Amino acid sequence: MQKILWILLLVAVVGISTNFAYSQEIGLATFQETAQVLVDRSISQNVTASITLQSTSIQEIRIPAELEQKLREDEMVKAVIITNQEQCVLGVFDESCIMINVVRDPTAKGIIEIQDAAKEVAMPYIDEINQVFDVNSKLHSVFVHSDDASNEALETSGVISGKGMISVVYTMSPEDTNAMYEKTSAILIPKIIRESGGFYEVAKNLSFEENAKMTFSIIPLDSKSLLQLKLSVDYPNEASTISEVSPLDLLKTNTINRSDYFSSGFYPLNSIIQVVILSPEDETISNIRGNIVPTQIIDNEKIPTDISKEGWVFDPQEGQRIQGMYIFGEETSVSKDKLKFSLGDAPPIQPESSDDSLIVVIIISIVAIAAALFYLKGYKR
Repeated sequence: MQKILWILLLVAVVGISTNFAYSQEIGLATFQETAQVLVDRSISQNVTASITLQSTSIQEIRIPAELEQKLREDEMVKAVIITNQEQCVLGVFDESCIMINVVRDPTAKGIIEIQDAAKEVAMPYIDEINQVFDVNSKLHSVFVHSDDASNEALETSGVISGKGMISVVYTMSPEDTNAMYEKTSAILIPKIIRESGGFYEVAKNLSFEENAKMTFSIIPLDSKSLLQLKLSVDYPNEASTISEVSPLDLLKTNTINRSDYFSSGFYPLNSIIQVVILSPEDETISNIRGNIVPTQIIDNEKIPTDISKEGWVFDPQEGQRIQGMYIFGEETSVSKDKLKFSLGDAPPIQPESSDDSLIVVIIISIVAIAAALFYLKGYKR
């Protein structure tokens, strides 16, 4: 992760310029739209399809600057989560939640003292959070997370539900997901983004599905916060029955368009479709309907040699954890048939990249994909 953060620093200092390799200059915006499908045969046995809108700019996902700064400068606070997920923690039923996740006070001894110390950290923030989101949540409980299985499988940081994390849980009356998503997005997302379509439009339509749930997270980082608005739909106990993966069928749309918010430039890595398959046994993929982007291996990572081309990058493409990432290149939309692939024994054919690829292309690709992975894999300390 240190290597990725160093590359991100280079992006901030020198930018991404491709005048020597491509006809357009590649940009990397702070706003990101991601569609993800998780086929979990290892833990939950569920299939989950989700749309995440995220940014590190409080101009693109609007929370008060003073609140963001106070949360970020408090070393005890690791995340704030607002969700209507069923049973956000054990003991919560038929209520929406606000969770303020904090680290354990090392001076606290015994469970009661640990819980009291966590409440002291969270208490100064809850009134302002209630005001921002126009809710009236009340203290429910303090929950100490004891399981790291999901974070280890997905290679995420654990700030949401990692082992040892303490959630100070506030609850409120439940809302239908479509109403909650519309209200929350109106508060958080500027009109210019909401009216630009893209993945937001898919999420808005998906919010009417029976098993749809919404989560908003504030994850403080060193100099800014990662802000994420996620709409997800669960398909319970369907992971073992899937032989063909069709991301857009699971997202209830025939075509997915990139947001017009990116129309002012070339931002190929700010709209990503990701598929993750977790399995207790080795799996392979086959029958890929769309294109596979040519890649090179750089530091044991598959890096596209030309991110102006649309298609899939699978890395790895077999094993107990398969990850596929679809990039749009210069395209602004993709249909569902181009995104389908099968789980089976025949590995896909990977186009080989030419030996005389320009070194500038390699450097640009490393920087850009590393930046995307920073968003997709989560922040790991």
